[in-house]
Amino acid sequence: MADDIVLSTKGLTKHYGGVHALEDADFEIREGEHVAIVGDNGAGKSTFVRQITGVEQPTAGQIIFSGDTVQFASPLEARKAGIETVFQNLALADDLDVPANIFLGREEVYFNLGPFSFLNEKKMQAMAEEGLKRTAIKIPNLRNTIGNMSGGQRQCVAISRTATFASKLIIMDEPTAALGVQETTQVENIIRTLKEQSIPLILVSHNLRQVLNLVDRIVVFRRGRIVGTLDAKTTNGNEIVALITGLDTGVHDNASYI
Repeated sequence: MADDIVLSTKGLTKHYGGVHALEDADFEIREGEHVAIVGDNGAGKSTFVRQITGVEQPTAGQIIFSGDTVQFASPLEARKAGIETVFQNLALADDLDVPANIFLGREEVYFNLGPFSFLNEKKMQAMAEEGLKRTAIKIPNLRNTIGNMSGGQRQCVAISRTATFASKLIIMDEPTAALGVQETTQVENIIRTLKEQSIPLILVSHNLRQVLNLVDRIVVFRRGRIVGTLDAKTTNGNEIVALITGLDTGVHDNASYI
């Protein structure tokens, strides 16, 4: 049903001068659904994410979020609308502790007096603990600065920040790209927890095993275009690779296996 669509794009296009990084992308995600975006380097995956999260402005096309046509001027606008994103660079401040990073840019205060405001650290601590609990993340010392944490812990803080505030949609851009096996497993368990809570999620990943195990649908990008949509339960790695590479194996552009 159309009324359960959280986010959709129609003809979304992005040109950088003569470079066509994204062309005519039609995409949708529904309530409670987890959708993976896959493709080779330069296929348009991150470009697509930057358009829907307000990092960049599209050249053409529409973005419909919660039933309204939107054009976010910045990630802050997208965040206020209910879209939380874990970018590849994590956007964490190394010198701050966990609660301060979770509330970075949206601090809780007793009185809003601009630069003279007093932070409500007790409230931020409690909300940070709730966000970590929501995603089953365990960090022994929340007062530890981010710079003293492992890559996996840093990634978990970034994810817990999205879960603390996301009211409508979470986007993760390569959340396990720089992690080891144990840390990757922890992040994947968090994604499963979000699925159990019916929080819609877009997962950008190169890891085909990961997407086959974690999502409902797989959307394949190649050379800036969406070339196929696959049902994760019925497809396999060979079909995904055929779409990613464009090999002539009976799988053609715009094929759909839903």
